[in-house]
Amino acid sequence: MLYNLLYPLSSEYAVLNVFRYITFRSVWALLTALIIAILVGPLFIRMLKRLKFGQYILEDVKTHMEKAGTPTMGGVLVAFSLLVSTLLWADLTNPYVWLTIFVFIGFGVVGFLDDYLKILHKNNKGISARSKLLGQVMIATVAMLMLFTLPAYSTQLYVPFFKNITPDLGWLYLPFAVCVMVGTSNGVNLTDGLDGLAIGPTIIAGMCFAVFIYVAGHSVIASYLQVAAVPGVGEVTVLCGALIGACVGFLWYNAYPAQIFMGDVGSLSLGGTLGFIAVLCKQELLLLVVGGVFVMETLSVIFQVGYFKWTGGKRLFRMAPLHHHFELKGLPESKIIIRFWIISALLGLAALSVLKLR
Repeated sequence: MLYNLLYPLSSEYAVLNVFRYITFRSVWALLTALIIAILVGPLFIRMLKRLKFGQYILEDVKTHMEKAGTPTMGGVLVAFSLLVSTLLWADLTNPYVWLTIFVFIGFGVVGFLDDYLKILHKNNKGISARSKLLGQVMIATVAMLMLFTLPAYSTQLYVPFFKNITPDLGWLYLPFAVCVMVGTSNGVNLTDGLDGLAIGPTIIAGMCFAVFIYVAGHSVIASYLQVAAVPGVGEVTVLCGALIGACVGFLWYNAYPAQIFMGDVGSLSLGGTLGFIAVLCKQELLLLVVGGVFVMETLSVIFQVGYFKWTGGKRLFRMAPLHHHFELKGLPESKIIIRFWIISALLGLAALSVLKLR
């Protein structure tokens, strides 16, 4: 909004020319979202406590029982901070920004319904797994169909390390992209089991994709790095800045010991958005590296279920997702969180280094 209001006046007031730069607005979007989250956080936490929106705790992990009743649905705080900041600093005529907002809100609504039913029924049963998956698939499909209407977007798949391998998937790109978004959404959701565990890798992934999306939107840099150029998509960097700021502000209260949990409204919306941004900048395969922690957590659940069925009741891990396995082995929660953050940071750096390797 500030861009649309102030930049047209730059011909008369040269100082306003600074609003043309995506990097300037991205930094201020980050700071704005961060400040909003930190300032509004205490009020929001008190409101959730008054409403008795407390988290249901799994009884399998005894060390978590003391967390029972901790306010949940903190993803609403992230959403408020992100959306206000994005609307302030982004170019609101850019269709990619609105599509990303649509994905964020859509996945967030699915998560909100799940959280609300859990609180209403006072157990860990929200909407059914099938209904949740259906909602995610519907949002992702609508977003991709709208994305296909934009002339600058292609259905080619870009493979890391290989500049000449760019198969055009055609309409097969639709189910592929939907799987990327839904898979990332559920991966973040599965990782969100310890204080700050999911939000840390989300911040790191947001930083990485802020770089990727900026490069994709800058034709000169994209050509130099020999990656896909998507005209206009660079504006989503501003939203990435807001996402990072909102998540850091949320981490202020979600860090161990957590004063608030993000709930499915936060994990599903953030995961779906990261997946969509990866699709926008044509770095879907690199998402497997950047979001390596989410992949690891998801695979641990898949392997656990598969091994349990195959062996007739035996377990591969003491408990899945993987972070609970380490908890039951006796590792302190804070140590598990920090180690997962370190792994995520290393994977993020590895993914960024791939940009120039072709």
